[in-house]
Amino acid sequence: MPHNAQILNLNFIYIYFINLLCYNQHRFEFIHYTGDKMSQNNSLAMFENESIGKLMLKFSLPAIASMVVNSIYNIVDQIFIGQGVGMYGNAATNLTFPLVTIAMAIGTLIADGCVAYFSLKLGQKNYDEAARTMGNGITISLLAGLFITLSMELLLTPVLNLCGGAKVAEETFRYATEYARITLIGIPFVCISMTVNSIIRAQGNPRYAMISNISGCLLNVVLDAWFVLGLGWGVAGAAWATIIGQILNFVLAVAYIPRLKGIEFKREYAMLNGKTLFSFLPLGISSFFTQFGSTIVVICMNNLTVKYGLQSVYGPDIPLAAFGIVMKVNSIIISVMVGLGIGSQPIVGYNYGAKNFHRVKATYLRTIIVGLIVGFIGWGCFQLFTQEIINIFGQENELYNDFALKCFHIFLGAIFLVGFLIPSGIFFQSIGKPAKAMICTLTRQLLYFLPVAYFLSSIMGIDGLLYAGPVGDTLAAITVAILIIGEMSIINGKIKEQNA
Repeated sequence: MPHNAQILNLNFIYIYFINLLCYNQHRFEFIHYTGDKMSQNNSLAMFENESIGKLMLKFSLPAIASMVVNSIYNIVDQIFIGQGVGMYGNAATNLTFPLVTIAMAIGTLIADGCVAYFSLKLGQKNYDEAARTMGNGITISLLAGLFITLSMELLLTPVLNLCGGAKVAEETFRYATEYARITLIGIPFVCISMTVNSIIRAQGNPRYAMISNISGCLLNVVLDAWFVLGLGWGVAGAAWATIIGQILNFVLAVAYIPRLKGIEFKREYAMLNGKTLFSFLPLGISSFFTQFGSTIVVICMNNLTVKYGLQSVYGPDIPLAAFGIVMKVNSIIISVMVGLGIGSQPIVGYNYGAKNFHRVKATYLRTIIVGLIVGFIGWGCFQLFTQEIINIFGQENELYNDFALKCFHIFLGAIFLVGFLIPSGIFFQSIGKPAKAMICTLTRQLLYFLPVAYFLSSIMGIDGLLYAGPVGDTLAAITVAILIIGEMSIINGKIKEQNA
């Protein structure tokens, strides 16, 4: 099928989706709490009364699973491409990775902002505004996904050149173009799924959101093996497997909308409302800059890797492929931390809105403790089982193996600190302080890491890029610790006032 025809057919699918949501007033409703409010209040009371540990298990584990699954989508492709295509295929997927992070940045801006505001409104018992937030979140997700797909498809070649593709091998660029052309089609499905699954979690059913994500991932794994290794479709097979898995995730998420508690569809909740949009979108700014910062970092790293790789014995494609593997594996740890923060978000947001500050503080502290423990476990695995991890993505020549080992050992040398950094940013987002949340995000990726990367690489060449990782993480941790100490002193003051 011609490429333009594929996009045209998808537009009809998206229009049908909007009409489906507006089809039956009695079957669908965007959280309009006109049903049994006593039942709703009892359901929400768990945020105030249940033990924090139990709530964190209920909400964080499914959120972590969902976020890890999103990362595995890309990792699975890279594993099968590495086994079926080789190093140039792995370099190609790294070249296209900024396109994924751009989509994730927009998706998390909407989804996380929507669920943060949704939880705050539930805590304040403002159910009508919570309903409007959900409707607007789904609509803007659809529009944003369509915009990203169409714009990136039209500008793909210059975008790939911007991402470091101008000086890579011709084979790498050809694989990257083929892979991106297909995977971009799935972005609208991803954006909608992220928002709907976030709302499902906030409404008290994180398990279903987890099942939705895992189902798509498992289908992706099966189809990857079939399309890439069985049918020999190469990078195109991996791309189609990804899209089909994403569509299954989308279908399962949307199918749950009629089952949301006390729901009765109202068209006006799906119509964009400026006041509601500008109330919840700023709350997702931390998550947006987390992902968008990743986009900038990957683009800059790709270009620096190609530049200094050409000046080394490795050439441009070996470091590009190795960094791609490290970034993908690292994304699992990042996803765990984001999932941990998202899982605690409704607990923190509800209790902050309800002025239960002692539960806000307790939830944050437990989140950080768990985050640091998981961070150290991940760091240990990267240091001790490096070769085994590299072999999963295919075995290449000795130069490639040497550089990949150095990437894991040096670049991820302080990765355990993200167990403090990422949940802290989401904590500020949860209590309605997007400026501090944005600072937490910017310090790690843009304010520290990139300047250090440019400085060290100018002195040490390709090795300087590796040492920029732990240096940037350490400087960011110091900055975020200062912000958290200040916020905790404010919360402690409010707790003392309530106890007086």
